Amino acid sequence: VQLQASGGGLVQAGGSLRLSCAASGHSFSSSKMGWFRQAPGKEREFVAAINWIGGLKYYADSVKGRFTISRDNAKSTVYLQMNSLKVEDTAVYYCATGNRGVGAAMTTENQYVHWGQGTQVTVSS
Repeated sequence: VQLQASGGGLVQAGGSLRLSCAASGHSFSSSKMGWFRQAPGKEREFVAAINWIGGLKYYADSVKGRFTISRDNAKSTVYLQMNSLKVEDTAVYYCATGNRGVGAAMTTENQYVHWGQGTQVTVSS
């Protein structure tokens, strides 16, 4: 399984970025997808997740109303649209995939099996 994250970069506070994660080597359309992030000196944390068909979405409280997760099963790609970015959103963002689940199985790091390499997002003030 390979996950290739892209779309990171440098943006001013209040700006927007869209991250993409292209998957290959597994049954994308039957897998949950998640985004996590790790800021310097901090542990990796959950950001957003989407179930296999896109009908269930989960968000960390810190990004609700600003970030939107979506997926295109035909393209085996998951997206994270990030609006109204804040300096505290600066981190390396990772996409991950795992078996179907609900609730804590969607938001817990150890419930994900495969991880991408990460893409840097830097928000300047």
